[in-house]
Amino acid sequence: MGFLSVIRRWALRDKMPIREIARRTGLSRNTIRKYLREGAAEPSFKTPSRPSKLDPYADRLSAWLLAQTRKSRKERRNVKLMYEDLVKLGYDGSYERVAAFARAWRADRHRAEQTTGRGTFVPLVFQPGEAFQFDWSEDWATIGGERVKLQVAHTKLSHSRAFIVRAYPLQTHEMLFDAHWHAFRVFGGVPGRGIYDNMKTAVDRVGRGKQRDVNARFKAMASHYVFEPEFCNPAAGWEKGQVEKNVRDARNRLWQVMPVFKDLEELNQWLEDRCIALWSETAHRALPGTVADAWAAERPTLMTLPPAFDGFVEHSKRVSPTCLITFERNRYSVPASFANRRVSLHVYPEQLVLVAEGETVCIHDRIIDRSHRKPGKVIYDWRHYLAVIQRKPGALRNGAPFTEMPDIFCRLQNHMLRKEGGDREMVDILSLVLHHDESAVLRAVELALEAGVPTKTHILNLLHRLIDRKPTDLPEIDPPDALALETAPKANVDRYDDLRQTQEKRNAS
Repeated sequence: MGFLSVIRRWALRDKMPIREIARRTGLSRNTIRKYLREGAAEPSFKTPSRPSKLDPYADRLSAWLLAQTRKSRKERRNVKLMYEDLVKLGYDGSYERVAAFARAWRADRHRAEQTTGRGTFVPLVFQPGEAFQFDWSEDWATIGGERVKLQVAHTKLSHSRAFIVRAYPLQTHEMLFDAHWHAFRVFGGVPGRGIYDNMKTAVDRVGRGKQRDVNARFKAMASHYVFEPEFCNPAAGWEKGQVEKNVRDARNRLWQVMPVFKDLEELNQWLEDRCIALWSETAHRALPGTVADAWAAERPTLMTLPPAFDGFVEHSKRVSPTCLITFERNRYSVPASFANRRVSLHVYPEQLVLVAEGETVCIHDRIIDRSHRKPGKVIYDWRHYLAVIQRKPGALRNGAPFTEMPDIFCRLQNHMLRKEGGDREMVDILSLVLHHDESAVLRAVELALEAGVPTKTHILNLLHRLIDRKPTDLPEIDPPDALALETAPKANVDRYDDLRQTQEKRNAS
């Protein structure tokens, strides 16, 4: 810069000829004329292109970046994962070089598309125990060998930024209530305020400004856990930016690297353990230490966790003549005494509870199948049909519910239906489970089959012995020959007929 200043002073102030300046400086006259013509006060230099270790992989990395832009925002891979893939291909350079290349590529694409920023925002700060943020997302996982689309609940403490992620098959009320319970359980308490978007499971109608018609069941849940729900403005996700960022980060931290699971319960346990582990691995940034350190300081400020909210959704159902109700394309059996009547169905995330006359009638495991290509399933409980077959024993032979009986009962049925009146006798044996422990009845039937005497009388005898805690494995008795009958007795009902006729004459007189 000083050399250029001398040339400009000689030429412009001292009016020195260019030939003389060239002689004194050793520069060519063309170079001096160029400096004076450009009028530059500072020299500028072009950075020469130098070879980089990333050059052989630039085309591949550009193709990867372009492919990520074509994917949904939820399935994109971050630059760190791309760097790890490049290392596997032989790249031995630094991650910073890959990150710089990605930033430059995105900046060029940004300028090419002539996009602009979305605006400016005010940073937010929250006091310990003040608030939490909640949001849903959609992600994919491999469960039982099948890739399944899941609805994921994200809950994050606004002060400590501790977070929990839990997956569900649906975004319904009962799933929402269950997600809050598990989040508060992991956090160790309840903050004073919850920040949400205007999800349909919480808001029935969005009014002007901050006016909201809050769903009655959601309001009951908030009242049970004693926190104040607060809803963002429509299409203003930045008002709960912490959980929005958590949704994006979870895809790289959790969903891109998770293993295969046998069921949803195992997946949620893995998510919970992994989230808690990430608290200790993630720096808080705004506070000293990690997220786990900030959570440990915030936990005493949370309200003590009350018992779990009974988060069911109630439906009124009419039981069909075949003792079935329909829910979500599947049918579930109900005790026959409630056929052709209305019952109340309480829907939980994993169970269906049928209630009538203030009492629980039966409980079924809930089946959720989002594929509409498959026909609905029918879930029977053969015990619900015992009252029917007591009046119609012939229905036992081909009754669909009775194909799901325990194997011991099925073996007994094969013996019983071979003889005349066996269906009635089999019904009487099955009906024993209405008055006795089913395991004891099964044991009595098993002992009768082992003894080769599968009759109703023998099973009743064994069942009473089991209930009275008497031994059932008595030794066999071999009577002596002297006690054997030479002439078997014959049934003679003539005396009974004489007595009956005498009684009839007495009544007639």
